[in-house]
Amino acid sequence: MRRDQQRLNDILEALDWIANAVSGRTETGFLADETTCYAVAQKLTIIGEAVARLGPELRARHNAVPWPDIVGLRNILVHEYFGIYWPLVWQTAVDHAPVLRGQVAEILSAEFTE
Repeated sequence: MRRDQQRLNDILEALDWIANAVSGRTETGFLADETTCYAVAQKLTIIGEAVARLGPELRARHNAVPWPDIVGLRNILVHEYFGIYWPLVWQTAVDHAPVLRGQVAEILSAEFTE
């Protein structure tokens, strides 16, 4: 069974991949590249799945992170195949993912200093 620290590292890895995938792109360019759109959506799904499996105690200690929204996006991406609003995926990737990355890095530092 994966532990919270491993899941947080999985989240960071996915966020770094997303940052690399959207770097230097415009929204128009992103939306025109179906492969990248679906790849970013998959990484967001992985993030949502990892968040859903974090311990409730850890999530409660760090309640400034919008955990329910992250899991909610995962549910949309997984279940609404034909209803995905791709501009939201773009906005999440460029606006929200960098903020989440900082939050997760801070949590790792605070919770798992070795």
